[in-house]
Amino acid sequence: MERISSYQLFAITVLFQIGTTIIFGFSASAGRDAWISVLLSTALGIMGISLYLALMKLHPGLTLVEWYPRQFGRWLGTPIAWLYPLLLIYDAGRGLGDLRDLIPTTILPATPHVVILGIFMMLIAYVLFCGIETLGRLGEVWLPILFITVIIEIVLIIGSEIVQIESLQPIAGQGWEKIWSTVWPLGVTQTFGETIGLAMIWPLVKESGKIVKTTLAATILVGFFIALLDAVAISVLGEATFTRSIYPLYVLIQQINVADFIQNLDALGVMYFLTTTFFKLSIHLFGAIYGMQKLTRVKNSRIFILPVTLIVLYLGLKMASSVLDHIDTGLKVLPYNLWVPLFYVLPTILFVVAWCRQKLTKGKREMR
Repeated sequence: MERISSYQLFAITVLFQIGTTIIFGFSASAGRDAWISVLLSTALGIMGISLYLALMKLHPGLTLVEWYPRQFGRWLGTPIAWLYPLLLIYDAGRGLGDLRDLIPTTILPATPHVVILGIFMMLIAYVLFCGIETLGRLGEVWLPILFITVIIEIVLIIGSEIVQIESLQPIAGQGWEKIWSTVWPLGVTQTFGETIGLAMIWPLVKESGKIVKTTLAATILVGFFIALLDAVAISVLGEATFTRSIYPLYVLIQQINVADFIQNLDALGVMYFLTTTFFKLSIHLFGAIYGMQKLTRVKNSRIFILPVTLIVLYLGLKMASSVLDHIDTGLKVLPYNLWVPLFYVLPTILFVVAWCRQKLTKGKREMR
């Protein structure tokens, strides 16, 4: 069985949680207080991820799709477990839909969608055939490159003399209600709730004792990273532009101009948008395929790779009629109807049942 190291888990978690989030600007609807919303979402997200980690501790060596049959039985638990591979496939289709709208809008306006997304899915399919170890190695190589790239970007923005810190003030000037509306449910589900998908990978980590610390450390880092990007974007673009822009961080990169020499770095931003999306979709699909293998009990999961990647490609091409419809669905429909039930409600019920059964079993043993 393939295994990954704790550092590879750290890299995968960071890249997964960043994912497509930075394309649209996390909590942009909170305006100048978006960075506060990110930090609050991170704090609540850590609580949710701690729930997943506690479930992992209660089910040592088992993946997400094995938790429910273990506690609820085959007839009830298996149908619930199947919801998660289907959810991961659907969310991968939404992530691909993000690229469908981003790439033609930015650097390849004349290239057909099917060509862009087809090549992208071919790369993901190849990585899935190679296995989780290959994805882990890619993650540990790319993570430092990503952070170095972002640091260079921030230095160039400062060098362009376009940062206006006063754009971040007054803090919470429009009240906490607006901030909270971006935190729940979207802020805690969009990135942090999706981390439940990593429960398909946790049993494959060599140093199982480090999973909790590694995952929580990665989550904290991601929270501060996204908050920093939002704060920089607001201080450069201003609240109005940051809120109205579909791709505020892409617009931010367009503002770089150092001595009329270093400019037009749009491709740099698209590059790390592409790579973080690549990791998020790869992990989604690995989790979905591995989960399907566990539920169907087939020996080789590779038989699912081609059908699943084709389904995701179709979803990415047909997800929504326009970018605004695509975003509106993600903001208003999915959080309450899909993400909150599967990311928080069902895991909470599962935890209560598993914890109570463990206590009852322990009590019976002590009575003997």
